[in-house]
Amino acid sequence: MKRKVKFDYARWIFVLPALVIVGALLIYPIFSSLYYSMTTKHLIKASYDFIGVDNYKAVLSDSNFYKAFFTSILWTVGSLFGQLFIGFTAALAINRVNMGKGVYRTLMIIPWAFPSIVIALSWKWILNGVSGFVPNLLVKLGICSELPQFLSDSGLVFLTLIFINVWFGAPMIMVNVLSALQTIPQEQYEAAQIDGASKAQQFWYITVPHIKIVVGLLVVLRTIWVFNNFDIIYLLTGGGPANATTTMPIYAYNMGWNTKLLGRSSAVTMLLLAFLLLICVVYFTIIGKWEKEDK
Repeated sequence: MKRKVKFDYARWIFVLPALVIVGALLIYPIFSSLYYSMTTKHLIKASYDFIGVDNYKAVLSDSNFYKAFFTSILWTVGSLFGQLFIGFTAALAINRVNMGKGVYRTLMIIPWAFPSIVIALSWKWILNGVSGFVPNLLVKLGICSELPQFLSDSGLVFLTLIFINVWFGAPMIMVNVLSALQTIPQEQYEAAQIDGASKAQQFWYITVPHIKIVVGLLVVLRTIWVFNNFDIIYLLTGGGPANATTTMPIYAYNMGWNTKLLGRSSAVTMLLLAFLLLICVVYFTIIGKWEKEDK
């Protein structure tokens, strides 16, 4: 006699609202962008035609696309390494503090608490090449003979943006790594000290195995967020000067809103999505191996 399988409707009723929201905010935009990427969709014209992969061919034959892609890679790698180094170092330092740990943690998280537009406009005022505090201070101290143009000099602007993004994103890394550090049993460190393990050995064989999964997930999230970052760069430089800070999101924005070629802009976003999915597959493959090693 076959046993009847009881279907649990209750759990699906509770999950359904979340699925609907995900479908509306994620699945629909992806498929609509995929469809528009194969059409002559224009931001002003109402009618459009289906053209297959012609938009992709046009984008992949554009030298500005590769320049924006290379800029995005440098922007992501520079920002990610800077955020990891500062955030990880700050977490290790605060974890060793016995008094006032909450105060230090609160002060460090302040940059992350502000909206991007506030951060961008504040730094734009601070680094202004005429009346900015930092350029004028550097001249008064004799470090610079003339006012440095941090946001308009092609030799300085990219490093300046990476510095601002590291300052903005490092606190999030710090908070998460600090939380992971506080879950490590102190008995393991005490046992290692009794066995004569050095500080470097304790860090490599105790600290790293406990926090590497957390750090790996942070790298995945920050890679996606930084590569897709639009607001800070656009508000500070608009992609200039001379496209020196034009990343993939800004390139797609300019394609869609300046030239009104929404179909071609959609092709750029789909290529961006495919690249990030590939990166995520690589990341999660590595993290999966780490999880198997820990079992």
